[in-house]
Amino acid sequence: MQNNQVTAYPGKRTFDIIISFCGIIVVLPLLIASAILVKVSSKGPVIYRQQRIGRNFNPFLIYKFRTMRQNSDADGNTCTIKGDPRVTPVGRFLRKTKMDELPQLFNVITGDMSLVGPRPEVERYVQMFRSDYAEILRVRPGITDYAAIEYRDEETILAGYEDHEKAYREEILPAKIRLYRKYLENISFSTDLRILLSTVWRVLGVS
Repeated sequence: MQNNQVTAYPGKRTFDIIISFCGIIVVLPLLIASAILVKVSSKGPVIYRQQRIGRNFNPFLIYKFRTMRQNSDADGNTCTIKGDPRVTPVGRFLRKTKMDELPQLFNVITGDMSLVGPRPEVERYVQMFRSDYAEILRVRPGITDYAAIEYRDEETILAGYEDHEKAYREEILPAKIRLYRKYLENISFSTDLRILLSTVWRVLGVS
């Protein structure tokens, strides 16, 4: 597949905006409840912002509900494993239910992300696989995709390795990149719809 063939289908951006607006309205009570829980349970901001690399290698700030204790990532460690002491009790619940990802609906509204697309990475990992990301980042990164579904329990998987960062760099991320390419090879409205429905079913425990 040539790079110039990687394009989003017509109407993808419109679909993203409409569904994101509707989604924000539907989950507004969850957004408010999550924000209150994060605020009263530990010190620090409600929203965690981290720089990720977006379409055409443009950096942007991704939004999540803060699930770790304040300044927990000051050492540059971006790998989180099951039982990580940096994660707060409320944060564990938000991560397990994926509710920590809900603020990314606003990333979709602003145009930094899409509902469905390759998950955005931090710069150092993108640079390690720059030739792959030169193709992957021709589309907006997404909230969910094949890799997000396949590695929904990534923290548990990483916990089985002694060197978590090495395992992510040498095994998990390359596997994710293969799944990103799978999405790019079949990008369409029907593909996005299937991935969104599959994500919802997984979160609800239906499948």
